Amino acid sequence: MPSQDPATTTPAPRTGRNLPVAIGVGVALMAAIAVGVLWVPWFFVALSAFALSLGVIEVHHALQRKGMHAQPRTIVAGTAISILGGYAMSEFHLGLAPTTFAMICVAGTVVACLVARLLFQEPEGFIRDIAASALIIAWIPLMGIFIPLLMTPDDGGLRIVSVVVCISASDTGAYAVGSLIGRHRMAPRISPSKTWEGFAGSVVVAGIMGTLCAVFLLGAPWWLGLVLGVTIAPAATLGDLVESLVKRDVGIKDMSNFLPGHGGLMDRLDSLLFAAPVGWLVLHLGLGG
Repeated sequence: MPSQDPATTTPAPRTGRNLPVAIGVGVALMAAIAVGVLWVPWFFVALSAFALSLGVIEVHHALQRKGMHAQPRTIVAGTAISILGGYAMSEFHLGLAPTTFAMICVAGTVVACLVARLLFQEPEGFIRDIAASALIIAWIPLMGIFIPLLMTPDDGGLRIVSVVVCISASDTGAYAVGSLIGRHRMAPRISPSKTWEGFAGSVVVAGIMGTLCAVFLLGAPWWLGLVLGVTIAPAATLGDLVESLVKRDVGIKDMSNFLPGHGGLMDRLDSLLFAAPVGWLVLHLGLGG
C-alpha cells in the first residue's frame, strides 16, 4: 500500500484569531471598564492612562518601521500626568480647570520631547524624529485626555457610557447596512470594506442610540442625543480610517499583540480617540461641566 503524502493527510492549520481567547479578553475588558465607569471612577481613569500609555508604545514601534524615532518615555510620562492630573484637578478642586491642566501637560510634553531629542541624540534626523513625537502626542494624549474629562461631571459615568454606545452603534450600523446594500466604497485604498451606504447607516443608528441615551440615561433633550450620535459617527469612522492608514503605511496588520485575540490597544482605541473630544464638546455645551 503506497504511503500517503503528509501534505494531503495533515489538516491545514486554521488561520485567524483565537476566538475563545478573544472572547475572554473582551469580557474581562468590558467588566473592568464597567466597574470603573459605574462604581470606581479613579480605577477607570487609571485604566485609561495605562491603556493610552501602551498605545504610545505601540505607535512608537510602528513608526520605527519607517525610520522615525519618537521619545516614548517622555510621551508616556506626559500622557499619564495629563490623564491622572487632569482628573485630580476636578476631583480635589486643586485650582486649575482640568482642561487647562491637560493642555499645559500636552504643551510641556512637546517641549520635553524637543529638549530630549536636542540634547541626547545626534542632529541627523531631528525633524523626522520630532515629527514622530508630535504625531503621537497629537494622536494619543491630546485626544485621549477627553476620555477622563468626560468623567469629571457628576454624571460623568453616564456620559462615557453614552459616547461608547454611540461608537458601538456607529460600528454596528456601518457593518449591517454596508453588508446589505453597500455598493460605493468610501476609501478603497485604505479600508476596502467601508462604503458610503454603510457610513449613512452608521450615522442613522448612532443618532437613534444617542437620542435614547440622552432621554433615558442623561435626562437631556432628545435633540442633544441626536446631535451627539450624528457627530460621533463620522468622528469614529475617521479614527478607524486614520489607524488603518497608519498600519497600511508601515505594513502591519495589528498595532501589537498586547490584547490576545484582539491585537493592540490602538486597534480598540482608534475610534474612541477621535470620538471622545466630539462627545465631550457636545455634552459640555449641552449639559455643562
